[in-house]
Amino acid sequence: MTKRGNLVNSFKCALAGIIYCVQRERNIKIHLAAAIMAFMLGWYLELSRVEFLLLGLYVMLVLIAEVVNTAIEVVVDLITPEYDLLAKAAKDIAAGAVLLAALASLIAGGLLFLPKLAILLGG
Repeated sequence: MTKRGNLVNSFKCALAGIIYCVQRERNIKIHLAAAIMAFMLGWYLELSRVEFLLLGLYVMLVLIAEVVNTAIEVVVDLITPEYDLLAKAAKDIAAGAVLLAALASLIAGGLLFLPKLAILLGG
């Protein structure tokens, strides 16, 4: 592994990591599609700036959790390609963190969208 060096190179490495995740991980693609739909719905429902900020923070929470989960999976696979109970636990725990982030986002999305949808639908 080479030393990173300057700031521009650090950003290139970080972007390469994100691209790696998007190219290889199905779940991050699902999360990105859900994020796009949530932002489109937010635009349609005319969310306020603060509501969009909250939406963006929860979307980023899920994406960050997914990227960290992928990093943990890659490191575990590097250390032990064979089945190992501790390796499984590490992967399961990381996946659990993504699930918790997704649940938090789902709750926040419900709190943001449901009242506006109820008004729109006349309820």
